[in-house]
Amino acid sequence: MEMHQIRYFLAVAETLNFTKAAERCHVTQPALSRAIQQLEAEVGGLLLRRERTLTHLTDLGRLMRPYLEQILRQAEEAKQQAKGFLKLEQAELRLGVLNSIGPLNFTSFLGSFHHRHPGIRLVITEGSPQRLVELMQQGELEVAIMAQPVAFPERFHVEPLYTERFMVAFPPGHKFAKLDGIRPADMNGQAYVRRLACEYRAYIADTLTSKGAKYEVSYQSEREDWVQTMIMAGLGVTSMPEYSPVLPGLMTRPYIEPEIKREVSLVTVGGRRHSPALAAFVKAVKAFAWPK
Repeated sequence: MEMHQIRYFLAVAETLNFTKAAERCHVTQPALSRAIQQLEAEVGGLLLRRERTLTHLTDLGRLMRPYLEQILRQAEEAKQQAKGFLKLEQAELRLGVLNSIGPLNFTSFLGSFHHRHPGIRLVITEGSPQRLVELMQQGELEVAIMAQPVAFPERFHVEPLYTERFMVAFPPGHKFAKLDGIRPADMNGQAYVRRLACEYRAYIADTLTSKGAKYEVSYQSEREDWVQTMIMAGLGVTSMPEYSPVLPGLMTRPYIEPEIKREVSLVTVGGRRHSPALAAFVKAVKAFAWPK
């Protein structure tokens, strides 16, 4: 059963005239008749009966007509959806974002991207590096913006976007405000609020303790807003990426001797063909003025 056969049959069913139906479909009458005969052979019975100048539907034709109309309608809808997707008018893109990525710079990019491609609908999933990698391998995500302290799987294509220092965040009036940078020894005796959502928390802890820093974890939370609120309330200090602070008044200083940093990258699965929406997104990410 082919679409042109269905279209020819429905034209005859509406006009009840083979000549008019052929003109409407822009084919010769013999070609239209052959296509309908092939459709009848497919369904196993006559759909139309011609009696001299009269044409009418058989009982089978009346039965099949609404089903064939539905098939044609759905095919046209699918074609329109595909056209919209390829023209980036109704395209959906599934994007993974590391849950510790600061919102300020990223939302600035999203605003720029939406202005250029209003027809692309981004479906954003936040998560840890492990979860985002798993979702990309399973095909649930097409692209991710993320960082992790270990190498990515070999099949992943990684494009560095920007390097971000880790800072010590503290409330106004804290003694760290007088320093230009925080050395591991400066953390001695500090109450520490652990950010459980940070993929670098173990790496930072190992770096500090290896340099002899002695601090006490007093609180911990997976929620970034809670952590920053606790810091502002004077419950301790914490480590966070340079572009993550969002609470007004929250103060930061970078780690020094050693400097601690991460590389935020655009990650795709190597070898997978890019959809038009993904190709537009990758191009926009690479062109955006990320912080230096």
